[in-house]
Amino acid sequence: MVGAVPSPDWSADGTPPPGWPAGAPPIYPTPEPDRLTRFVVRLYDRSPRWAVPLAALGCVAAGIGYALISDPTRSDPDAAPTCLLKLTTGLDCPGCGGTRALWYVLHGDLPAAARHHFLFVFALPFLAYLFVAWAGRQAFGWRLPELQISSKVISGFLAVWLAFSVLRNLPWAPFTSLYV
Repeated sequence: MVGAVPSPDWSADGTPPPGWPAGAPPIYPTPEPDRLTRFVVRLYDRSPRWAVPLAALGCVAAGIGYALISDPTRSDPDAAPTCLLKLTTGLDCPGCGGTRALWYVLHGDLPAAARHHFLFVFALPFLAYLFVAWAGRQAFGWRLPELQISSKVISGFLAVWLAFSVLRNLPWAPFTSLYV
């Protein structure tokens, strides 16, 4: 019975159910990592500790560069690349307006940014601080004070974001002002 999956009705003292051979439940060996996994682990082990934060900073810079170059405030709503959800359903996605909000934040117009995606503008300082604290700890060993954000606060924020995403798609009077 090598390779058999233990039944949920094993007794507490470790004896198998009737019909099973005596002894301990089978133990499965850890599979050997494939070549790509071994390469990535080896590369990670050999890389300097500042490489991962620098790569993450490069991704953030690429997103900021895209927002600055594309000027989403002047492009047509159906200009490529476009949101697949909006293209197929006509509904605004949870992140709809985020690129325009980022563009306005980068140009110092916070009221216009909040008009396009208030929750993005609200979360931006927290996300920036969390990134700086993580990157500083990874790259330089800094110990900045940690934000004590409980899972209840995160769940509440995600619930508000979900409600905002649903309400901004409703076609009735107070909710049409949330359309961007």
